[in-house]
Amino acid sequence: MNFLSRAGHALVAALDSDHFTDPPEVIRQQPERISPARCLSFAVLHLGCLGVIWVGAGAWAVWTAVALYFIRMFFVTGIYHRYFSHKTYSTSRFVQFVMALLGTTCVQRGPLWWAYIHRHHHKHSDEPVDAHSPVQHGFWWAHIGWLTSNKNHPTDYTKIKDLARYPELRLLNRYDLIGSVLLLSVLAGWGAWLRSRGIDTSPMQMIVWGYFISTTFLFHGTACINSLAHVFGKRRYETKDDSRNSFILALITLGEGWHNNHHRCQSTVRQGFHWWEIDPTYYVLRALSWTGLIWGLKPVPRWVHDHAHADGPLAPPEEESTGAAVGLGSPERA
Repeated sequence: MNFLSRAGHALVAALDSDHFTDPPEVIRQQPERISPARCLSFAVLHLGCLGVIWVGAGAWAVWTAVALYFIRMFFVTGIYHRYFSHKTYSTSRFVQFVMALLGTTCVQRGPLWWAYIHRHHHKHSDEPVDAHSPVQHGFWWAHIGWLTSNKNHPTDYTKIKDLARYPELRLLNRYDLIGSVLLLSVLAGWGAWLRSRGIDTSPMQMIVWGYFISTTFLFHGTACINSLAHVFGKRRYETKDDSRNSFILALITLGEGWHNNHHRCQSTVRQGFHWWEIDPTYYVLRALSWTGLIWGLKPVPRWVHDHAHADGPLAPPEEESTGAAVGLGSPERA
């Protein structure tokens, strides 16, 4: 394949997440290795932050970036993770689609790919086949390297049949760049509107801060769970992996830092099992349940607290055998 052909395939793959030159089954059997084409998107994202040299820093742009970090961190934790990956609560099919669309604005690929990768992580946590285990592959590979390998990019739809049966979700997963287009359009419009009101900002300043800078911080904040939450922190439960609890990571990721808790019981909507374990994602989901948009939030089971000691059983047999960890449910209202 010549250079132009490779460039053409790379361009199509950037627009179509299900486009590959080889069958996905073959790609998933390839060895882990860095692909220069996969590094390009990360290079563009990080280099885009340098745009601040030309657009400057305005208060409205900076605070927009901060707000978008936390709002989209919730989209990652409350939507991609606690809903699509684990089905810890229920919602309607329409709200499910809206949540998936909002999730794509996080620029962390599509909801089905995210759920597939995460469910695979829980099934093989800290085993050699766990794509982002720092125990197996080291910090940098767990943090960002695994995302530059072609091996980890195809979505195995057979592993997420509960989600793949929705054509609208498959469409968003395939063309996940729609989230970036939506976010960039909103930021440009927001910057133009503020400027028309006499505020010292611009569409480009909003894009640099609200998209490039905010998204870069969002990525690294999320990636810290992969690279650090299995290395630093305390272990309340003797799980089969090396997951740990970290208050600092919980602050950075709106509650995801209680990672050992989560690996002890994946099916609960709450990851801060005790009142002093701050879990903002759960608080927001609880508030949303009062509106009726979501319902059926799965609580922390009593046995989790009863067996809080390291020498207790790993998990009741029924959780590991029935699929409760990934919650093979579906929206109750079409």
